[in-house]
Amino acid sequence: MTDFREQDLAGACSERVSLRGATFTKVFLNDATMHAVDLTGARVRGALFNESRMRGVEFVDVEISGELQNVVVNGVDIAPLVEAELNRRMPERARTFPEAALHRSVDDEWSFIQTLRHLNFASAAWAGRMILGSPSPWHQLDLPWDEAPGWDGIPWDREARPSLEEVLTVRRERQSMVRQVMESLSDEQLASEVTRTEPGWPLVEDFPVKQCLRIVLNNEWEHRLYAERDLTSLATEN
Repeated sequence: MTDFREQDLAGACSERVSLRGATFTKVFLNDATMHAVDLTGARVRGALFNESRMRGVEFVDVEISGELQNVVVNGVDIAPLVEAELNRRMPERARTFPEAALHRSVDDEWSFIQTLRHLNFASAAWAGRMILGSPSPWHQLDLPWDEAPGWDGIPWDREARPSLEEVLTVRRERQSMVRQVMESLSDEQLASEVTRTEPGWPLVEDFPVKQCLRIVLNNEWEHRLYAERDLTSLATEN
């Protein structure tokens, strides 16, 4: 079996090639052209399909979880339809579930508690570090995204099993922090940019403050919908 690592295969042509069972990690397929390919059973995580075009494809028993914007299927933008359906689903509150259920993964995605831990991480990163300038705003229960490269000094224990109250205590602190940031920002500060070059993450220069807040809010909105969707699935199982 041939392995390709740290190679530039730009412009390569593959024809009548079988890649069944192959694994692709950090592979760039920008502007690639695929014709008559078979992706049956494929598993794709952390991928970007921005500005992609698919013609003559078959989507049968397909599951897509992610951010949808301007996703046109057979001439219909389905993103607003999906958002409306997720909004309609507002399920039972998490406190009505047994603790074990809140740690249960649905379709290999994060559990409800892991989702809360990730939201805590996002608030610490984009409000605590980027806007407030704290070089290490982390809590031991914070959880980066699964495809993150990993950093020294940033907690990342996916298998931790804290109680709901432990995670909610951190969440209340982070929500209070974000609220104070938003209430204290002047128009001038909101229009400014921030740079963070200390070891850790995020590591960016001249990044708009308003974009930091947008990332926090988008995380809150999108992951809440995912969590509520999964709680509905757990309720059905029970």
